[in-house]
Amino acid sequence: MFHGHNRHSLRYIRRRKERETFFSHTPSPLRNMPAVTLHLRAETKPLEARAALTPTTVKKLIAKDFKIYVEDSTQSTFNINEYRKAGAIIVPAGSWKTAPRDRIIIGLKEMPETDTFPLVHEHIQFAHCYKDQAGWQDVLTRFIKGHGTLYDLEFLENDQGRRVAAFGFYAGFAGAALGVRDWAFKQTHSDDEDLPAVSPYPNEKALVKDVTRDYKEALATGARKPTVLIIGALGRCGSGAIDLLHKIGVTDCNILKWDMKETSRGGPFEEIPQADIFINCIYLSKPIAPFTTMQELNNPNRRLRTVVDVSADTTNPHNPIPIYTVATVFNKPTVLVPTTVGPKLSVISIDHLPSLLPREASEFFSHDLLPSLELLPQRKTAPVWVRAKQLFDRHCARVRRSSRL
Repeated sequence: MFHGHNRHSLRYIRRRKERETFFSHTPSPLRNMPAVTLHLRAETKPLEARAALTPTTVKKLIAKDFKIYVEDSTQSTFNINEYRKAGAIIVPAGSWKTAPRDRIIIGLKEMPETDTFPLVHEHIQFAHCYKDQAGWQDVLTRFIKGHGTLYDLEFLENDQGRRVAAFGFYAGFAGAALGVRDWAFKQTHSDDEDLPAVSPYPNEKALVKDVTRDYKEALATGARKPTVLIIGALGRCGSGAIDLLHKIGVTDCNILKWDMKETSRGGPFEEIPQADIFINCIYLSKPIAPFTTMQELNNPNRRLRTVVDVSADTTNPHNPIPIYTVATVFNKPTVLVPTTVGPKLSVISIDHLPSLLPREASEFFSHDLLPSLELLPQRKTAPVWVRAKQLFDRHCARVRRSSRL
């Protein structure tokens, strides 16, 4: 049947076909991409239990020839053995500082403000330094002095300009949960008491159970069902807030869902003081008129008791809710608004709300981030990373211009 072929030539043809089949199914960039080493640093922000890489994503990246180091962490929602089983190399917390320069250091939240040493690595994290936040120049100066690079997770965008990964859904979910709890607390406690400390939940079900209990106890006192006004209701964050409200029994007739259309006339909005709970979910990208001010809130007929500023642009000079200046934390979730008339009013301005549900939030985020991480070997040419680097360079240039670094 195989005229002119002996056994050896048949074996050669078969092997050649196998090689051709393999390479035809292997995308060409993968064959000559340099290996990437990622180093997951332990989070240092108090009560930050989330992780940028989960054991699930670590396993998938290792399957793509990544080498992954994971720092032992006392506050991560994930047990270190989960990472070990996924194939990661476990190293002590803080060891990233002396790690070889070719490692890419990945984390979530910013490093301690007290740290000032130069940053020599490539870093992937939320740095909160591109919107003129307090201390933004200090953060970038560390990168400039160490010749390091920042790829800010907040600004990793696809070709359509949409963020590739965000915690928005769980930020809205957790923000609404704490907003309802604070409103309910005010119905069942005196004004000289504040909502007590909260801590991360093992899962969503446990959180919903607690909020539902508080909500029902408040209604049992005779309190009217709250009206909840959400600005930014159509985005990830707004949909998370609505999901939580539905799960505890707040119906759509008690939820005012505002977005671009409703806010296009510009603030302040008289409807905000008339809601019981106001949840701000908008992403601030440019200066806008304030949504509400102390003038509107100092009203004896005000119903508003709780403001949840999920965006938490506390130190941003253009914060559209200029009624507070403190970023709150899980240990003390609320800050009092100094109104002179009307009922007690508090703001929840926690900038790491998804940490209330660290496991689900991390899995959700890490899953969305994975396709971009898989492009790290081509970060010099892959648009998502090129854009992030250009943005970093642009803001570093601003620092240099203002301080002559």
